[in-house]
Formats: sequence, structure tokens, C-alpha cells
Amino acid sequence: MNQKIKWGIAGAVVLCVLVVAFVWGGDFASKDTEVLSGTSSPSASAEISPTASASASPSASPSVSPSASPSASAAAAVSAKPSAAATEAPRQSISPETGKDAYQTEPVPEGQPVPVEPQEVEVTDNELTCTISIRCDTLLANMDSLAPEKRALVPADGVLLAERTVTFHEGESAFNVLRRETKQNKIHLEFVNTPVFNSAYIEGIGNLYEFDCGELSGWMYKVNGWFPSYGCSRYALKDGDVVEWIYTCDLGRDIGADGGWQR
Repeated sequence: MNQKIKWGIAGAVVLCVLVVAFVWGGDFASKDTEVLSGTSSPSASAEISPTASASASPSASPSVSPSASPSASAAAAVSAKPSAAATEAPRQSISPETGKDAYQTEPVPEGQPVPVEPQEVEVTDNELTCTISIRCDTLLANMDSLAPEKRALVPADGVLLAERTVTFHEGESAFNVLRRETKQNKIHLEFVNTPVFNSAYIEGIGNLYEFDCGELSGWMYKVNGWFPSYGCSRYALKDGDVVEWIYTCDLGRDIGADGGWQR
């Protein structure tokens, strides 16, 4: 009898434990899930809903889409905004005391390109084209003033390099193209770098030099019909530019320049 009572008591105890476990088991499982979502462990991340509460992600805003993080939005805004370098055109800084820039250049007429400083220009891999020609036909009408030993150097038509289209890289100057084309076409070129003008100065082309036809003679360059008042190293070429190198016997007046001079 005692044995039966013992077994009965033991069965009652087991039954009570099972009942308690059944009643409380759901709450215990729920708490474990909350802890996992709160700690954002890697194993639980796949189970976290995109609409997680602010307590799970303090920086998240209910109105922000889960796919658009604040850092990504900021990056997109920065990339969409053009840089100052890309939008601002070069400017010529004129001294109020001298009326010229740091390299003795007077203000450039409105609508014409201002000089750039070659040491500050970045040459890119972007290929562009321009045309270039070199002529000294003004000498044909002034052969008497030309030194006798130089007369044979003047072509019959006065053209040292006929107009041609050439390729250059974005950022290159009128001087860069002149130097390359004379070398490729085996035409003599002599120049000197002049720090005071921050540019190369062209002394002679085809062995025809400044002062060979008088004290007002020498080489000038013209781009798109305009004679720049600054050195060829400071003229940044643009796609489609037409560059002409012309010998003058009268300080530019005989070739349509207004008394300017290449620096």
C-alpha cells in the first residue's frame, strides 16, 4: 500500500511540472527572441524585420526607407554637385597699381580666353583636335629688307607648314602643339623661356628670326582670328581652335594685329 502511495505521489508531481511548463513555456521563448533582436547578433540578423523599432536601431527613422542609409544619401548628394573647378572659368587677376596681371598682361577683351599658368594646368588623356599653320608670306613683299643669306629660306608661297588638323591632349597649350608639330615635320624652332612672362618666347622658326627683316619683325600667333596679348605657353587650346603662326615685318600691323606682340 505504501508503495502505491509513493508511486501516486510521484505521478502527481510529474503531472504538475508538465502543467507548469505548458503554461509558461511560450513566454520564455519570446524573451529569448527579444534578446537576440536587441543584440543584433549575426545569426539572428536574417530574422530581424526591416521595420525594426527605434530601440533596435537608434539612428533609424520610421520615415526613411531601409535601403537608403543616411551615408548613402549624403554621398549621392556630393556626387551630384559639380565641383568648383569644373564650373568656374579661369580668371585674370589684374593689379590695380599696374593695370596688368602678375606676368605683364593687360586685361583680356571680353569674350576672349584669359591666360592660364602652365605650371598649374593638368594635361589629361582626353584627345582633341585643332588646326595649325606657319607662314611668312609677309617677307615676300619685303625681301629687300631681309638679310641676303636669309632670302633662300623663304618658300615661294611663304608657307612653312600648310594648315593641317592635328591631335592634342586637353590642357596642352599653343606652344606644346607648335613644338611637337615642328619637330615631327623637321622644321627648325628656337625659343627661350621668359619667367617674367611665364611663357616660352618664339625667337625663330625655319631659321627665320626676329629682327631678320627690321627691328619690328618677328613671330606672332593668332587663334580663331585673335592675336593674344600673352605668351603661347599660357594659351590653353580648346577643341576646334585654329592656330596660325605668322611672321610680321611691322609689329603686327601688316598682318592685322593691333600692335600686339607674342610674349
